[in-house]
Amino acid sequence: MKVVLQRVKEGGVYIESKKYTTEIEKGFVILLGIKVGDKEEDAFYLADKCSNLRIFEDENEKMNLSIKDVKGEALVISQFTLYGDASKGNRPSFIEAERPEKAESLYKIFVKRLKDNIGSSKVATGVFGAMMDIKIINDGPVTIIIDSK
Repeated sequence: MKVVLQRVKEGGVYIESKKYTTEIEKGFVILLGIKVGDKEEDAFYLADKCSNLRIFEDENEKMNLSIKDVKGEALVISQFTLYGDASKGNRPSFIEAERPEKAESLYKIFVKRLKDNIGSSKVATGVFGAMMDIKIINDGPVTIIIDSK
């Protein structure tokens, strides 16, 4: 399981076909990819890591505060393309990405654990499997990639 985590001033997701919109302010946009063979422990590990990652600045302008410390929000987006392999040819292969049925279950486990860690009202999501327009206004920019393996 892999996350691309971006510290943001604001973020949002828009799905015109479902008339769905959600936005967050200061916090993280988390792109979550789930790989064949990932387990619940991977979801717990990454949700805990994201919750405790100290990448917000303290009063001395040092990255020393977590999302919990700054009372930030998180927007979690499922992103199977994180496991796209473009090493051969020009069209990526997605055979390493988990099948949607299992991936959705692990996505929900990740989201629930993140809500448990930072507060249910602080976590927003996209719609699993939907085509989404994502708004990311980076803060920094600060982008961190974390793999559960």
